[in-house]
Amino acid sequence: MNHHLTLTLLEGQFAICQLAPHQDIPPWATRGEVWSVTRTPTELTVVCGEHYVPKDAPADGGWGCLRIDGHFDLSMTGVLDSVAGPLANAGVSIFAFSTFETDYLLIRSTQIHVARATLTDAGHAVHIPERNPR
Repeated sequence: MNHHLTLTLLEGQFAICQLAPHQDIPPWATRGEVWSVTRTPTELTVVCGEHYVPKDAPADGGWGCLRIDGHFDLSMTGVLDSVAGPLANAGVSIFAFSTFETDYLLIRSTQIHVARATLTDAGHAVHIPERNPR
């Protein structure tokens, strides 16, 4: 299925942190407007604003966050693939996370221009607010 989506670049830089699997969720992990915490038997992964992450935390920063705008029914197929596929073909790596309503893509800030051009060529609209020009 070929979706034509609108994506918006969120303000700020994000980081992906890998913590010990049984560690408590640190208070800094749940600050800001957008954050995600996922626990598995082997790790605790935190996605949050880069400026909230302590210097001694194991983190990979420098990510921009694109939100797929709109609410998508959980039975809808191919939404994430319609953006991930073209980005993969262009050599743009992503880190995706989802909510009940939509999907988010972390993209290296240095690749935002390439991602925007790639997604536009694939029929999507990418909105970069003036407060966060790239």
